[in-house]
Amino acid sequence: MGTVFFRGTYDEAFQLLVEARDYLTYLEPSERAVLTLDQRLAANREAMRLTSRLTQVMAWLLVRRAVQEGEISFEEALHSDRRLDGQRVCLTQIEDEDIAPLPRGLKDLLGRSYNLYARVDRLDKAMGPMPACADIAFAHTTH
Repeated sequence: MGTVFFRGTYDEAFQLLVEARDYLTYLEPSERAVLTLDQRLAANREAMRLTSRLTQVMAWLLVRRAVQEGEISFEEALHSDRRLDGQRVCLTQIEDEDIAPLPRGLKDLLGRSYNLYARVDRLDKAMGPMPACADIAFAHTTH
């Protein structure tokens, strides 16, 4: 992954993370207050999905940065615990009729986080299949 592309993706993910934090901390509580119980449950579920997407993307990007900085090898980055995870949760989008009652700010963040996660998922898949754990030897050094 090129440095310019990586930096842009990292900056986008970080900005979205900050926006999500600010929304969930300051705006979401007042918007949630006007929702019905079922709508609040749906909003909470989707807020967790938003958090999961952003956490997975940031972790994946930090591993790519570690490869660029020479902190780990590309082969180490291919290990399953360093690949993008959570596709079952993060690639799920709720139906339009189910999302309608959600607050506009949450819907916006969900859409943008989905697009970012889907893009990073394609990049992760382009790296090739995950090798078997036995195929990668990790060098453990002590300082």
